[in-house]
Amino acid sequence: MDPNRSALPFREFSHRISLVFMLTLAAALLLLGRAETYVFDRARQVVTDLAAPLLEVASRPVAATRRIIERTDEYAYVFDENERLRAENARLLAWKEEALKLQGKVARYEALLNVQVDPSIEYASGRVVSDSGGPFVETVLVNVGTEQGAKSGQAVIDTDGLVGRLVSTGPKASRVLLLTDLNSRVPVVIEPAHYKAVLAGDNTDWPKLEYLAAQSAISPGDRVVTSGDGGLIPPGLPVGLVIQTSSGDLRVQTFSDRGRLDFVRVLQYEFPSKVKRQDPPDVLKGPAEGAQSGAAPAAAQAAARE
Repeated sequence: MDPNRSALPFREFSHRISLVFMLTLAAALLLLGRAETYVFDRARQVVTDLAAPLLEVASRPVAATRRIIERTDEYAYVFDENERLRAENARLLAWKEEALKLQGKVARYEALLNVQVDPSIEYASGRVVSDSGGPFVETVLVNVGTEQGAKSGQAVIDTDGLVGRLVSTGPKASRVLLLTDLNSRVPVVIEPAHYKAVLAGDNTDWPKLEYLAAQSAISPGDRVVTSGDGGLIPPGLPVGLVIQTSSGDLRVQTFSDRGRLDFVRVLQYEFPSKVKRQDPPDVLKGPAEGAQSGAAPAAAQAAARE
């Protein structure tokens, strides 16, 4: 008897049994899934509830690691931003200092331009640089020299009024003799009465008035301006105010202050000393002069005819 032939019916039977079992199980699961859907949902919810705490616990190290990485990135960004802001702040502070310097310089220039001076008078603007000493006591140096047209004797003004006059010049700098120096003499006029005098320095803060008429009626508070006598200093430049000392003397409180001297103008004033010659009209001449003047044109006309 062949064993393979006897095993064949058993194998076919087992295959059929398996197929029937699988089909029955599938049908049962299908019917059960449709009929008892909430059972699977409940089971799924129970599994989710049980797994949620575990997932939360497992996710905490990951979240902490993520926060640490984010904080590290933030710290690095903040550090870089602080460095950039520090550098920018330093640049802004430097620009601020420069802007303040320029603002002060512009303000002083504007104040200097506001000084009323005859528009026909040319000038050279400069700055008080230092005082190197010399035979005079009250002097300063300005960076305006002969290259800018400076000459000895020219008046120097600042934003407040007359400062002094040039006493020596060089190619690029000049020395200014202040109104308070012992050697300073400036012709002035006391307004409003228009009394003339000479402002003489004596190395004090308040120059004195000399050659003032004995009967002049001046009082403290009167304004003092230059008279223009002598042709070196233009007339009408503000000088100061008359004050009375404790001893009863009348002196002048100058508008300009040596402690605040900065930007100045050197006035290149030329006194109009040259006047064109003008012959008097014929009606003012004598008979002989009139005849001679009449004969000359007649002779000229005869010469023209020839």
